[in-house]
Amino acid sequence: MSSIRIGSAPDSWGVWFPDDPEQTTPERFLAEVASAGYDVIELGPYGFLPTDPQRLADALREHGLRVSAGTVFEHLHQPESWEHVWSQVTDVAALTRAVGGEHLVVIPEPWRDHKTGAPKEDRRLDTAGWERLTIGMDRLGRRVLEEYGLQVQFHSHADSHVGYQQEIERFVEATDPRYVNLCLDTGHVSYYGGDNVAIIRKYPERIGYLHLKQVDPAIVARVEAEDIPFPDAVRLGAMVEPPHGVPSMPEVLGAVDEAGLDVYAIVEQDMYPCPPDHPLPIAQRTHTYLASCGGASVRIGQPA
Repeated sequence: MSSIRIGSAPDSWGVWFPDDPEQTTPERFLAEVASAGYDVIELGPYGFLPTDPQRLADALREHGLRVSAGTVFEHLHQPESWEHVWSQVTDVAALTRAVGGEHLVVIPEPWRDHKTGAPKEDRRLDTAGWERLTIGMDRLGRRVLEEYGLQVQFHSHADSHVGYQQEIERFVEATDPRYVNLCLDTGHVSYYGGDNVAIIRKYPERIGYLHLKQVDPAIVARVEAEDIPFPDAVRLGAMVEPPHGVPSMPEVLGAVDEAGLDVYAIVEQDMYPCPPDHPLPIAQRTHTYLASCGGASVRIGQPA
């Protein structure tokens, strides 16, 4: 039977960086995510939450929370990148394992600056870049599994080299399902006009994890037409709370259920930067809405 375990993440509280004056505090995030009704979280940027395993475990226990995954960025398409990527992965993977997480979500580094939106490199990968990326991700997934016991889930991302549906499918078909599968981020797929349900139905065995978010179709159409960088698109309100955008959450969760998948589904609504009082009411409404979607397969905690 399918099991869809819904949680949330620091991203839904406007957290993109380990430390930033425009972000909420880790203490407030933990208290509010629990009060909104979630009992599963991701760690978010390494350093936002405590990096000492015992301190983190104590904080999680205080709020009745457990961890599904840690998150890292990679740039394996670049030559001589392995050591730098692996050094970041080891810290996050060790902490994730120490607090009971099961997955490592790996995001391709955007070709634009993650904060300013300024271009850093070409927006398209050449053949050699694709080979470095896919071979490198297989190597990464294998080592993470063997050394940390975590499943690597690759997350396509706006302003990265794997964003459009054809790029996602190219990545899936070039990587080894024993070591790398997909964190299907519904918002980032829809950001580029992709069909989440079609991806789930075409590659059910490769969907290892979900990020649940929606986009405003009018805003992302403008973003595409004007080539607006992702950070600016977020400020324009490209990511919206469900059910006010696309894709349809009942259709996505229905496709996951139909495929019989056992996955975490982590709510992420990109809102950096945002007023500190903004996230909690959205999280509460989203919790109520998602609890009404799907059937018995949807598992979600209760508000504190």
